[in-house]
Amino acid sequence: MRPSRTLPGVPARGGAMDLVIMRENTEGFYADRNMAVGSGEFMPSPDMAMAVGKVTRAGCERIARAAFELARRRRKRVTAVHKVNVLKLYSGLFLEAVRDVHADYPDVTVDTVIVDAMAALLVRSPERFDVVVTTNMFGDILSDEAAELAGGLGLAGSLNFGDTHAVAQAAHGSAPDIEGQDVANPAAFMWSTAMLLEHLGARSQRRDLVAAGAALSATVDALLGDPATRTKDLGGALGTKAFGAAVAKALSAN
Repeated sequence: MRPSRTLPGVPARGGAMDLVIMRENTEGFYADRNMAVGSGEFMPSPDMAMAVGKVTRAGCERIARAAFELARRRRKRVTAVHKVNVLKLYSGLFLEAVRDVHADYPDVTVDTVIVDAMAALLVRSPERFDVVVTTNMFGDILSDEAAELAGGLGLAGSLNFGDTHAVAQAAHGSAPDIEGQDVANPAAFMWSTAMLLEHLGARSQRRDLVAAGAALSATVDALLGDPATRTKDLGGALGTKAFGAAVAKALSAN
């Protein structure tokens, strides 16, 4: 689950948006996730490389159901992103599963968009999207694009969750080129933590965890919206440590 939203006062490279990309993260064109034995990527000869993409009905239905459940709590619109014009079986099975699951959510509107058109629409009219559901690689690429348009990868929170476990993880990488310089924006990690708290709270019916997640998210929003407490990558003056201290101070004051 990768949200991208613009915030008042925070510089953004695209138009206003508030969307969530739901990406199936255990299948797709990823060599380490689609074979019981061996790798899904191989070279029959030194001059030929091949990759196997995998989707299963169970995996597609699971991510589709998660997307429809989320849309019910938001603006009740799901967009399924695919490439069925070329990957007729691979994307075809995904779309079939999404449509089957949609039957259980008649109150949610669903539409479909080809992935290359989606890349353009995120630039042109991101405000039209609510919950976007797609396969692994498409979601990986589109969520980075949406995050950059919303202000940068430093704002890209992410939550990996399944039936029994969940892991909070910022969508960006480790950025070793700025290691130890106190310039990394920690907002993505904080939003990811907030998402994890709310997820665990909802699952265990712990209102205190849900409230803690909401408070953390709202505090980060407010501090990034104020030029005096904004991080350097967004035109502010605060480094990683100073922003973290500002968040802690604001939370303790509430």
